[in-house]
Amino acid sequence: MSGAGRIDWPAVAAGLDARGWSILPRLLTAAQCDAIAGLYDRDEGFRSRVVMARHGFGRGEYHYFAYPLPPLVERLRSALYPRLVPIANRWHERMAIEVRFPAEHAAFLERCRQAGQARPTPLLLRYGEGDYNCLHQDLYGEHVFPLQAAVLLSEPGVDFEGGEFVLAEQRPRMQSRAEVVPLRKGDAVVFAVNMRPVQGTRGDYRVKLRHGVGTVRAGHRHTLGVIFHDAA
Repeated sequence: MSGAGRIDWPAVAAGLDARGWSILPRLLTAAQCDAIAGLYDRDEGFRSRVVMARHGFGRGEYHYFAYPLPPLVERLRSALYPRLVPIANRWHERMAIEVRFPAEHAAFLERCRQAGQARPTPLLLRYGEGDYNCLHQDLYGEHVFPLQAAVLLSEPGVDFEGGEFVLAEQRPRMQSRAEVVPLRKGDAVVFAVNMRPVQGTRGDYRVKLRHGVGTVRAGHRHTLGVIFHDAA
């Protein structure tokens, strides 16, 4: 990682509270992005491959990493989690959800394992021309950490055209609101996995979010997904 130490974490928390997402600029260097993207065509290091069209998820494909994770992916997961735990616990308190999260990621993964969630969830996605990812949520089991991250490994306007990261928010009794997140190569977006609290006139209420990727018009787009809970 290159930028985790200089991120303005209070600003990240404020952005998450205000809109459900926040950008971590230049989290990875260009060389780190290329190194991770270059893993895609290798046979080893992954536990499964998903072709989205076969499941109605969209078009494109992704690999789930196997344990042990690549060192950079492991460091990224372990370093971001403790920064996000205070936000996650505060959100659960505001939404009147009793579950709280431990300070260290290893302790949370042990909680997942004890519940039968032992399969790693970090994933590497690849999109080509005409590919897209339908709006969805990455839940995977009973234990869900309420925040996740996606790191753009390709440069918009150079490696690909289109393929914008999209979030859709559904507030009670209101129409959905969509936002396009402006990312450059090496930037990460941190966002709500499932729902977040919003302050209303009668206190906090829950808002659901889904995320996806718009159609890639040209080139190839790679993304690293960093999910902090494991899968059943």
